[in-house]
Amino acid sequence: MRTLFTLATLVLTTAVLQAQAPLRVIASNGVKTFVEALVPAYERSSGRKTSITYGTSTTLVKNIVGGERFDVVIATAEAVDQISKAGKVTTEPVSVLGRSQVGVGVRQGARKPRVGTAAEMKQALLDAKGVTYAGNGASRPGIEAMFAKLGVTDTLKPKTILEVGSDGAIARVNKGDAELLLTLVSEILPAPGIELVGPLPAEFRSEVTFAAAVSATAADPAAARALITSLVSREATAILRQKGLER
Repeated sequence: MRTLFTLATLVLTTAVLQAQAPLRVIASNGVKTFVEALVPAYERSSGRKTSITYGTSTTLVKNIVGGERFDVVIATAEAVDQISKAGKVTTEPVSVLGRSQVGVGVRQGARKPRVGTAAEMKQALLDAKGVTYAGNGASRPGIEAMFAKLGVTDTLKPKTILEVGSDGAIARVNKGDAELLLTLVSEILPAPGIELVGPLPAEFRSEVTFAAAVSATAADPAAARALITSLVSREATAILRQKGLER
């Protein structure tokens, strides 16, 4: 009888500790400011703390498939699909949070080139001292497809700086190593020392969709689902737009 009581106590204690432990969230840099704006309200209403790690979606996939533990993942739809195929999230439908266009940024106070048309975008690229973007970022394919269509791929190679993540690219512009930053609008708007010029021209429109899913081994699936629900709620839409995303 004492053994059964001890076992029951251990199970109950473990459940309580799991409920009190911070919710482990792994999120893409592209939704960082959006998540940071909404998580405090979730923590207040649920009484549950969160622990959030940010990175590029490419890195998130590598880490999660490699065994990193998490409760909620927020990444590009393609990244979440890869994680799902690896059996790392539940089989329930993923939740789409929103999408962000690829845009152009410059150092604060610098001249803003015209980028509204293909001709203007081409000239801005050719005139720039340097162009930088994340070599492992989700926006890279769209950026390089634009280069190809404009016929400037080879011309830009000597002055293109590929960085690991948008933070590195932002730093390059702030240092003066590059004049144009190409990345998601949702990453340009909050970047210190950087101003948004605008999205890529309509004919080169490129956007990245972000989604969220619950880990297949989440310690508290209900709490994980509640966090995702707060991020896709109607109340979150206004904040989403303020952070450079659309729904």
